[in-house]
Amino acid sequence: MDGFVKSPDHRQTASDATHQAHLDQQLDEFSTLDLQDLRVRWRKLLRTQPPDLSRPLLLRLLAYRLQARAYDDLNRETVRYLNRIARERIRRKTEPGRRNAKAPPSVPPVPTSSRLKLGTLLAREFNGTMHRVTVTQEGFAWQENTYSSLSEIARLITGTRWNGPRFFGLRDKLDSGQAWGENS
Repeated sequence: MDGFVKSPDHRQTASDATHQAHLDQQLDEFSTLDLQDLRVRWRKLLRTQPPDLSRPLLLRLLAYRLQARAYDDLNRETVRYLNRIARERIRRKTEPGRRNAKAPPSVPPVPTSSRLKLGTLLAREFNGTMHRVTVTQEGFAWQENTYSSLSEIARLITGTRWNGPRFFGLRDKLDSGQAWGENS
């Protein structure tokens, strides 16, 4: 599932750990459900009609909604950034004289000044196993150990050298700025 940002002043307590374990259990359970069962679970948990999407998309969206409910939704800066992208896409579609209407719009680069906030949960499925990493003050927590870089965790998961932020889907290409504090 996608990573998620908790409130910046988040301090983990026993009840937070229990809540996190319950959320992890729910997310793992969702991955075993078929499309119809996911729709039923959507209605039960969110009390709305589920969107008409494929199983993988509905699974991701349901997981996001539950994480947003548990840890707060997107911050204002991110919402503004996404709205700007949407406005730009609408502007391009309505632009007169546009020759290739099927050409995808250019995607603005991810700001290189972004840092992961404490409590961010990164998740990646690899070889059928879901790996969850939490951002802590000391670095990154994975399987009850703390590591200084995502690349170190990606290397342990895959057995090969990986750019950690790329492995966890945080960026596509490494620009000149080291956005996530990594050197690999």
